[in-house]
Amino acid sequence: MKNDNLKDQYRINEQIRAREVRIVGDDIESRVVTLQEALRIAESREADLVEISPTAVPPVCRIIDYSKFIYQLKKKQKEQKAKQVKIDVKEIRFGPQTDDHDYNFKLKHAQGFLSDGDKVKAYVFFRGRSILYKEQGEVLLLRFANDLEDYGTCTQMPVLEGKRMTIFISPKKGAGQAKKKDASPKPMPKEKEVKPSPAQEDKEEKTEE
Repeated sequence: MKNDNLKDQYRINEQIRAREVRIVGDDIESRVVTLQEALRIAESREADLVEISPTAVPPVCRIIDYSKFIYQLKKKQKEQKAKQVKIDVKEIRFGPQTDDHDYNFKLKHAQGFLSDGDKVKAYVFFRGRSILYKEQGEVLLLRFANDLEDYGTCTQMPVLEGKRMTIFISPKKGAGQAKKKDASPKPMPKEKEVKPSPAQEDKEEKTEE
């Protein structure tokens, strides 16, 4: 279906309506000729006349094999799509009374997500009467955003929607790399060999006797 839409975007050969066109192409001098002349040149090269700029005056037409033209367009679109950076949104859920162990565990995960370039959606879910602790949930989320300030920027302050209070944090460029480097385990320092003094050696020998 997409390929058909791509083909339908361009007029070719007898579909072109202009009386005069500017022709371009490989080994072709750009010039204005009649449509009939352009079609004749294309036919002599066993190629097609493809209208690539219909709004130009006169319209610009490229002399090229139409299948090759479509292939080049698809390839270009594929390359552009590959260059686009895909950003995922990772969700992290809290309860209004999350303990420190669970909080630190989720904080570490969020640091990893932001370091990888993903966005973080953190929310507190209020179940039943726990909605009474909404202020406590807001404090938790603000603390969470503050603890991640080296990794990301809070793009939405806590918002309560139904039973959820949510914030969004976007990654900083190169965020977390310095901390990762510092957090890498360092080799243990080698213990210096301390040799006993002559007086200590004499004392130890007498003790052994």
